[in-house]
Amino acid sequence: MIRDVLHDPNPELRIVSQPVADERILSADMQKLVKDLLETMVAENGVGIAAPQVGVHERVIIAETDDGPQAFFNPEITERSFKMVDSEEGCLSVPGKWGFVKRHRGVTVTATNAKGESVTIKADGLLSIIFQHEIDHLDGVLFIDRAESISHVAKM
Repeated sequence: MIRDVLHDPNPELRIVSQPVADERILSADMQKLVKDLLETMVAENGVGIAAPQVGVHERVIIAETDDGPQAFFNPEITERSFKMVDSEEGCLSVPGKWGFVKRHRGVTVTATNAKGESVTIKADGLLSIIFQHEIDHLDGVLFIDRAESISHVAKM
């Protein structure tokens, strides 16, 4: 089911999300959330989405990887590269705006996948940026909070 995406300045986007207990990851409600997030991300032409963007305050994200979109529960960045990049970002929750954000070029993320398995991902480039952006959502942070400049896109 495609869910409504919350838009800034909705205060729900600023709530810090709670971890998902291991025993809930394989539950029907969590698997439905993953399916809904995936359908919503695809419908909105996104490369990532976090549960808080649809009003669910649990630490769940979907990220577009080289192997297709994947769900990650309780993702945590455990390592960050020293090299930074200027990332031009937009967000499903901040329509019509783009901004340049300094992000780590590479990150290592630990999480639990949708099968309940612990995974460690060494992400570089776009995937690294997706992880940083989506994990920010879990902490109530939007890209506009970190952006050095914001551009408004004219509506067609």
